[in-house]
Amino acid sequence: MHWELSPGHIYPVLRVALDAGEEVAAEAGAMLLMRGPLEVSTSSQGIMKGIMRAFLGSESFFLNTFRARGQAEVWLAPPVPGDIHYLPLEGQGYILQDTAYLAHHGEVDLDVAWRGFKGLLTEGELVWLRARGHGGVWVCAFGAIQEMRLASGERAVVDNFHFVAMDEGARYQVRTFGGLKSFLLGGEGIVAEVEGPATVLVQTRHLNSLVESLLPILKRQMKVR
Repeated sequence: MHWELSPGHIYPVLRVALDAGEEVAAEAGAMLLMRGPLEVSTSSQGIMKGIMRAFLGSESFFLNTFRARGQAEVWLAPPVPGDIHYLPLEGQGYILQDTAYLAHHGEVDLDVAWRGFKGLLTEGELVWLRARGHGGVWVCAFGAIQEMRLASGERAVVDNFHFVAMDEGARYQVRTFGGLKSFLLGGEGIVAEVEGPATVLVQTRHLNSLVESLLPILKRQMKVR
């Protein structure tokens, strides 16, 4: 298997070249292009996990697996413009924002790692995934992905909408931002406080801010019409 990101960090596409017998799995809807002899199968990473995702109110977590019968190629694209980052798995795991998962290869198990804070102010229930096994997983983001390393005992507070991934073994606490006034008026909402040693991936933008910035413009345009 060989993979590359093209054309780099600007609107990247994950291009995976497969030899006979190799396979890669991806979130449903991520396939941009495929060529060569490929078999495609769809699964939910276990029936109960698919049901759990549906019960939690998230989109169905079905995966398409592309298995090569000869030399073949699959192009995968994230749903929003931003970076794609590869996380190698050698028996350890990562916790991912559920919307950050793009694809994986190897013997990788995906399940729900954390959920909570269901309500209007959190804009739905937060769901984080756990990816563990041998192989690797690709995550995507809106904007650029920045990697931060925390030393033992060092802490960082990450806004939930900017969180992408972290080591499975990292100690963390999900909470509201500050007191009630900060939570309601501070523009942050839910945050994750992570304690090192840990590696944390964050994204430089989030869609909620983009939508909120565009709404006044759209409303003005509608009034003009």
